[in-house]
Amino acid sequence: MEAISYWVHKRAFITPDRVALISDQSIYTYFTLSVKIQQKAAFLQNHLQLQKGDRVAILSQNREEYMISYFAIAQLGLVAVPLNIRLTAPELAFQVKDSGATTILYEEETMDLYQEICDHVNFVNAYDFTQPIMYSEESITEVAVDVANDPYVICYTSGTTGRPKGAVLTQANMFWNALNNQYAIDITSADNVIVLLPLFHIGGMGLFAFPAILAGGTVVIPGKFNPGDAIEKIQAYEISIVMGVPTIHDAIRRHPLFETANFDSVRWFYSGGAPCPNELIQAYLDRGLPFGQGMGMTETAPTIFMLSKEDYKRKVGSIGKPVMFCDIAIVDDNGNQVRNGEIGELLIKGPHVMKEYWGLPDKTKEAIQHGWFYSGDLMRQDEEGFVYVAGRKKDMIISGGENIYPLEIEQILKELPQINEAAVIGVQDEKWGEVPIGFISFNKKENLTEEEMKAFCSTRLAKYKVPKQIIILTELPKNATGKIDKKSLRHYVISR
Repeated sequence: MEAISYWVHKRAFITPDRVALISDQSIYTYFTLSVKIQQKAAFLQNHLQLQKGDRVAILSQNREEYMISYFAIAQLGLVAVPLNIRLTAPELAFQVKDSGATTILYEEETMDLYQEICDHVNFVNAYDFTQPIMYSEESITEVAVDVANDPYVICYTSGTTGRPKGAVLTQANMFWNALNNQYAIDITSADNVIVLLPLFHIGGMGLFAFPAILAGGTVVIPGKFNPGDAIEKIQAYEISIVMGVPTIHDAIRRHPLFETANFDSVRWFYSGGAPCPNELIQAYLDRGLPFGQGMGMTETAPTIFMLSKEDYKRKVGSIGKPVMFCDIAIVDDNGNQVRNGEIGELLIKGPHVMKEYWGLPDKTKEAIQHGWFYSGDLMRQDEEGFVYVAGRKKDMIISGGENIYPLEIEQILKELPQINEAAVIGVQDEKWGEVPIGFISFNKKENLTEEEMKAFCSTRLAKYKVPKQIIILTELPKNATGKIDKKSLRHYVISR
């Protein structure tokens, strides 16, 4: 009963006329969605001859067919390999080859990209509605799926510290993540959830499309993100939960419609994926809008922490407490639990933790030890148990024997209203070993001198934490997931 497709088919029996999915093209009840999933499964099994365990890549923007494919793949025990359309052809080719995908379901908008990927792969236009074969009323052979152990999806990490790794998630991982989210923010059949995160990321699936479907709610899938369109759809469909990364919430906040829009239906604006500036959170709170933070990882399907409705106002800046079916520990380099207020590495245990890294047994053993997943994230916990992000372990700078956490400096820099983006890296120094270097971009028509920014940091940070240099760029480089690419910044320093 943890099987992903079971959720829709059972809902189709219990509440067939309830609206399940809304896109720019169509509206599906749970009954019609169930039928479409069965038809897609028949196409995959009978016409593409795919068998349990075969990897099926998906190269598409957000649309209803993405969700239909996910559920049909689950029903047949296939393995989904969602491909990031922002990647280059060589990057996509690596993931297709590494996963062993034999079929790529694509849409017309990605045709130029898919043609460059690789040979010897079956490319199928999964959205060509002119093909009656695509939605024939054929029966399918039932497939026995071990939801706790059989791979369901291979989601590739962004690879900022090396080659991308494919996190293997099972259907059970997705089930427990859905429960964790339901219990954390009370997702019910009355909720209308809008999907602004890409469905090729675990965030698009797990926050909160899959949890809403399990709860019997309604999922709205717009096309490419546009803040004005998002605001209009939130009003038109009486959206109750809006999930986004900080850049999405910032774009909505800065849009002219934000101040006058009717957000009465929204009971949660929720943020994750990157540290959210307190100033951005406060902008929503000042408008009387509930705004919470959480934190997750691809390897945990993804949710680990969420702020509750009781705490989002008084604990601004915290990512909350661990969700229901998730245990955590924050430890030092020797594996000992650190005291409240001290910084340590986050360890995670729970039924939502991935099965393995695809084809990388050594990396899996390194990441999962004695049942705990070693995240590489640095955290601190207050006396009430609320957790705060301190940065990435690999980003930590050691200067003159002192630990410097780049995130702390970045947050101070972003307190300056003129600054749009900030990133800090460590560079080698003969005297201190390493020193922090800052990179910033300004908001439009804003400006500050390097000395003014350093002087501001000096009022908030110990002298050894103040960046030795602050480099001004028009825009900071991003990786394919939209996060600031610190690897490129390091190359920038070396090449200067």
